[in-house]
Amino acid sequence: MTAQSDDLFLEAMARFRAILERARQTSLQEPMAVTLATADRDGMPSARVVLLRQLDERGAVFYTNTGSAKAAQIADNPHAALCFHWDELREQIRVVGDVEHVSDAQADEYWVKRPRESQIGAWASQQSAILDARETLENKLEQYEQRFADRDVPRPDFWTGYRVVPSLIEFWLGQPARLHERIVYRKQGDRWEKRLLFP
Repeated sequence: MTAQSDDLFLEAMARFRAILERARQTSLQEPMAVTLATADRDGMPSARVVLLRQLDERGAVFYTNTGSAKAAQIADNPHAALCFHWDELREQIRVVGDVEHVSDAQADEYWVKRPRESQIGAWASQQSAILDARETLENKLEQYEQRFADRDVPRPDFWTGYRVVPSLIEFWLGQPARLHERIVYRKQGDRWEKRLLFP
């Protein structure tokens, strides 16, 4: 099966959204958990689980501290891969692409929806830095709770969103005898193609 059309990206994103909605209907505690893989300037890879917070018209968005290890790797090597797996659905999605910052307006819009405790935590945590003792973090939390006691918590300039802009989206559906269904949408130049893959 082959196809070429700019509409294929819209088709892939619609399928992506439909699967995410099915995942939200499961009993999973964190249905939007996704493995994020990045690499440093020398190509040494790292992977960790983050939460998908938005799937907008350009790609998949997560939020983090710009001083974190993943943010530093993205600054040096602005490419990433995502891998979702939902065992209850027997489905998986892989995404590969370039990484860009979301706009300040988009980050602000998401920030105000976060629980206040999470907002305070973002201010208090020097994400990925060495922590000498848990008490240090707890003291910083208390300091920021006092600082923002009588007002809304503003978004710190070191906290924002990152968008993985897909150049590849693969959908995997588990099938008997490990003869799984794999459909890949891949950007070639300025156009998209859709193909079946062997399992």
